[in-house]
Amino acid sequence: MSTELRTAIDIDAPAGAVWSVLADLAAYPDWNPFIVRAEGEVAVGGKLTLSMQPVGARRTTVRPTVLDVDPGRRLRWRGTLGFATVFDADHTITLEERPGGVRLTQAERFRGLLVPLLARSLRNHTLPAFDAMNLALKRRVERAPATQPG
Repeated sequence: MSTELRTAIDIDAPAGAVWSVLADLAAYPDWNPFIVRAEGEVAVGGKLTLSMQPVGARRTTVRPTVLDVDPGRRLRWRGTLGFATVFDADHTITLEERPGGVRLTQAERFRGLLVPLLARSLRNHTLPAFDAMNLALKRRVERAPATQPG
């Protein structure tokens, strides 16, 4: 079984400015309402520790592995609960250039035996948290000085 969550937002800033905020894990507690604490290395093979606060649900900590890093374009990681056949999540943040800025898309594919039991919670609690993170990122980047690299 599998399910996917996907959400997007347009940000009026260059990809480099958005990327610098995304890659600064230590600053997540300052702005991110979903990933309220983040540690680790944003590099392929890097291990992350992410404390996530879904909307209206209990905080959880996951320890995914970074699978893909393309600065200014894409960040992807995968985490598992138990074995991959039980529950795994493959999360991708993509930045696509558009006139005046970028479109940020967050997508997460969940697979495994627990998906049917968790799908409703994911839609009701995790998807709104993606939206909250996207909006908070937009606000942080758009109010930053225009001199940021990008």
